[in-house]
Formats: sequence, C-alpha cells, structure tokens
Amino acid sequence: MNISNFSRKQIIILASAIVAVGAVSYFVWSNFKGPEQVFCTMEAKLCSDGSSVGRTGPKCEFTACPKEDLIVVESPKAYEVISSPLLIKGKARGGWYFEASFPIHLYDANNKELAVVVAQAKTEWMTTDFVEFEVVMNFPTPTTETGYLIFQKDNPSDMRQYDDQLKVPVVFNLLPALGF
Repeated sequence: MNISNFSRKQIIILASAIVAVGAVSYFVWSNFKGPEQVFCTMEAKLCSDGSSVGRTGPKCEFTACPKEDLIVVESPKAYEVISSPLLIKGKARGGWYFEASFPIHLYDANNKELAVVVAQAKTEWMTTDFVEFEVVMNFPTPTTETGYLIFQKDNPSDMRQYDDQLKVPVVFNLLPALGF
C-alpha cells in the first residue's frame, strides 16, 4: 500500500490513534509504578532521657522523644559531665507544674539522693503551652562517676495515676574533688 493511496482523513485518524495509545500507556505506567520510596539518613537524635530516636516518614523527621511533648531539658543534656553548682534549664507544659513549681532530684549511681531543688516557672504556668524554667543546684561531691536527675511532675493529689517523671543520666566531674 502506498502512502499516496491514504487520504488526509485516514492519516489524521491514524495519528490520533497513535497519540491516544501513547497517552493511555503513559497514564497506566505512571499510576502503576508504585509510590516513590524515601530513604532517610541513619542519624539519631539523643533524647533528654538518654534514649535515641531516628528519622522516619516521607519527610524524614525525627520520631518524637519520650515525654518530649511534656518536658524538654535543655541543660544538662543526657550523659553530660556536670559539677556543682549546676545550672538546670528547660521547658515544661503548664500541667507539669503546681503553683508554678516542680521538684528536681539528683541521685548518684547508688540511688543516694545528693540534692533537691524546686524549679520555678519563668512565666505564667497555668497554660497547656510550654513554660520555661531555670534553677541552680548545689550538691556535694559524689562517690560514684555517674548519676541521674529526676524531673518530677508536681502532683499535689494522692492519685498516683497523675505522677510522672523524666530521668536524665549524668556524669559527675570528679576532678575538682581530686584537686585538679
């Protein structure tokens, strides 16, 4: 068959059919190739309590740390080397406080309490938002190399279901006690 034997109308119909088949093929291929896979880096974020979380999801965001929605300790960080006097800073939701305060305890590795201080809200605490706190803790020279801070939710009721705490591991700087 000669191309000259085709009419103009037949060429247009054939070209339209080829374009239509191509468009349908592209549409079918693009919908059945599956979702685009996302690979997150293997970074880890150290949480206040010493645990760590990785990245996840389509935007590779860090998974939330335990209790991060209630209290965030900015200083000292988990496993940070500390000495007396110790500046403690962070923020907690208003519900963590009672009468604008909550206790912070310091223990050595033998569970001996070394000190306790009361953190005070720096602004209005009767809110569901985060409220900053800051306090200085003085403590004696510990006999162990490690210990932990307990940030205790202030619960004035006798209902234990409202108790909560965040435990932050620390390392003591024992060099000042040795005269260095």
